[in-house]
Amino acid sequence: MRGMGLYWDASFVSGIMTSLLAFAVAIAILVAVHEFGHFWVARRLGVRVLRFSVGFGRPLLSRTGRDGTEYCLSVVPLGGYVKMLDEREGEVSPQDLPYAFNRQSVWSRMAIVLAGPAANFVLAIFFYWLVFCLGVTGVRPLVGDPVAGTPAADAGLKAGDEIVAVHGESTPTWDQVSLRLVEGVLDQVAIPVTVLDEEGSQRMLFLAVPDGALDEPNALLRHLGLTPYAPVLPPVLGALVGDGPAERAGLKPDDRIVSVDGETVSSWGAWVEAVRDRPDRMVEVRVLRAGEEQDFRVFTASRQQGDRQIGFIGAAPHVPSSLRERMSAEYRYGPLEAIPQAVERTWDMSTLTLRMLWKMVQGRVGLENLSGPINIAQYAGQSATIGITAFLSFLAVVSVSLGVLNLLPIPVLDGGHFLFYVVEVLKGKPLSEHAQLIGQQVGVFLLVALMGLAFYNDIMRLLG
Repeated sequence: MRGMGLYWDASFVSGIMTSLLAFAVAIAILVAVHEFGHFWVARRLGVRVLRFSVGFGRPLLSRTGRDGTEYCLSVVPLGGYVKMLDEREGEVSPQDLPYAFNRQSVWSRMAIVLAGPAANFVLAIFFYWLVFCLGVTGVRPLVGDPVAGTPAADAGLKAGDEIVAVHGESTPTWDQVSLRLVEGVLDQVAIPVTVLDEEGSQRMLFLAVPDGALDEPNALLRHLGLTPYAPVLPPVLGALVGDGPAERAGLKPDDRIVSVDGETVSSWGAWVEAVRDRPDRMVEVRVLRAGEEQDFRVFTASRQQGDRQIGFIGAAPHVPSSLRERMSAEYRYGPLEAIPQAVERTWDMSTLTLRMLWKMVQGRVGLENLSGPINIAQYAGQSATIGITAFLSFLAVVSVSLGVLNLLPIPVLDGGHFLFYVVEVLKGKPLSEHAQLIGQQVGVFLLVALMGLAFYNDIMRLLG
C-alpha cells in the first residue's frame, strides 16, 4: 500500500511539475513576443522605452541595456508590460519631451498598441509553419457506430465511414474534423460532410445542428452522435510505464491476458474495464507467454475520473502495424507551401475565436467554454508530453487567443486603447482624462469578471 501510494504521489507530482514548466515556458515566449511587438514599433517611432518586463510585480532579474531600457523578469508570470516615457505617469524633462509616448501622433500611438497583438499573430504563423514543415500526425477520422437518434445516425453515417471533408475543406485527422464542425455549428445551418465508405465509394451527407451543441467544452462530437472508430484489439500488452504496477509485477510486452481474478478476458476493452473496476487492489492476472500460461499478482494504482476512482497499471495495448497504419494519418508541406497554409490556419483560428466570443455574448455558446490559467497549464503539460509538434500547435493556438483577446475593445487592453485613439481621430482631440479614467475602471471590472469566470470554469472542471 505504501509503495503504491508513493508511486501515485510521484506520478501526480511529476504531472503537475510538467504542466507548470510547460505553462511557464509558453507564457514566457508568448508574453515576450507580444511585448516585443510594442517595444520594437515604439523604438522605431522614436519613443523612449524605460522598462521591458516579462511578468508583473517585483523584478526577480533586472538588467539595464546600453539603450537605457531596463529589462526585467518579474515575480507574477501572468503577463508583462512595456513602460514608455509618458508625461501622464511622471515628470518629463523638456529635452526628453519629443520621446514621450503621449507627444506622438495619434497614428503612431495606434501603431504601437496594435503591434503587440500583431506580433502574436506573426508568432502563430511561424509556429504553424514549423508544425506543417515537421508534419502533423493524427487519428484518421474513421467513424464508429453512430448513436441512434442523433444527427450522425439521421444523416446516414455508418461504422467504418471516413470523413474526408467538411464544408468542402479536407479533414485528414479528427482534429481537423472537429475544427470544421465547430465552424459549421456556429453557422447554424446543416453541415455538409463528405465521407468515404469501406468500399471506396464517396458520398455527401448533411448533419443537422442540434440545440446546445456548443454548450459544453469538448462535447461537440457527442452532441452530433459521432464516435471515433474503435477496433477490437486483442488483450496483448504493448509498452509498459517504467516502474509502473505492471512492470513491477513482472508483466512484459507481448503478454496476452487470459483472465483477471478468474474471469476470462477476450479483448483489450474488457481488460481495461476489469482494471478500472479494481482501483488500489491486488488482482490475480493470468497471461499467456511464449506458449505457457503464467500467474501474476498485480497491485493496481488509481486516479480520479469524474466522480469515481478508476484503476490502472501503466500498460498500453499492442497495436498491429497494419491497424496502426489504417488508424493514423500524417500530412506535411514543404517550406514554401507551408507559408500560405500557416497564414490560413492562423486566420481560421482567429475568426473562429472571435465568432465563439460573440456567440457567448449572445448566449448561443456556453460560457463553460472559457478556459483560465489552470486549464491552459494542463493543456500545456499534455501537449509537451505528446511531442514537439503538439506543443508548437498549442503555442500557436494560445498565441492567436492572446492576440484576439488583446484586440477586444475593452479599456486596459490594447483594443481599448485603440478605441480611444479612434475616438480621438473622429473628435479631433483626445478624450478627457475623466472619460479615460471611467473607461479604465470599466475595463478593469470587465477583465476581472472575465478572469473570475475562467477560474471558476477551471475549478469546476477539476472537481467534475
